[in-house]
Amino acid sequence: MSPATPHRKRADARRSIDRIVAAARAELSKDPQASIDDIAEHAGVGRMTLYGHFPNRAALVEAALTAALAAGDETLSSVDLSGNAERAMTHLLGASWDLIAESAALLTAAIETLPAGRIQQLHDSHAERMDKLLHRGREQGEFRTDLPVPWLRNVIHYVLKGAAEEVSAGRVHATDAPGLVTATVLPLLIANRDPS
Repeated sequence: MSPATPHRKRADARRSIDRIVAAARAELSKDPQASIDDIAEHAGVGRMTLYGHFPNRAALVEAALTAALAAGDETLSSVDLSGNAERAMTHLLGASWDLIAESAALLTAAIETLPAGRIQQLHDSHAERMDKLLHRGREQGEFRTDLPVPWLRNVIHYVLKGAAEEVSAGRVHATDAPGLVTATVLPLLIANRDPS
């Protein structure tokens, strides 16, 4: 039997990595404290194989978060943000809530494991999408201009994250959360159209 070709080895390694990352996303989304053993078992690989691809927990958590954000970016890219900025923000908040709800525990694992600056870097594409919409709303006279866009974006992020924590704690029903998020965020953003 001839030895495996380098191409075959690379393909096998890629499949193994994909299984491990998918398992990490699944396990960490259920429990941010999920162990390396839990993830390896879910992936159907041994600890040595896992550590051969990911030297430590931080590298694995980052890979899982990166994969989740890439999937989220694909979802958010399909959201219709055309037309009225207020309506577009409602659509974006709804889609963002769905993603936050799915990955709240994974984000907790990332916050506990990765430097804050690295998490921010990984979220840059999501931040850029939100910033563009906030700027557009300001230019159209729909959104307030007295507060900086990065501040508004971060407040929106905290509201979304807070909603996920409330749902997780059982204080808010998951089906009520999107409406609560929208009802909280939109009044914060809407420009005061009545100067009196």
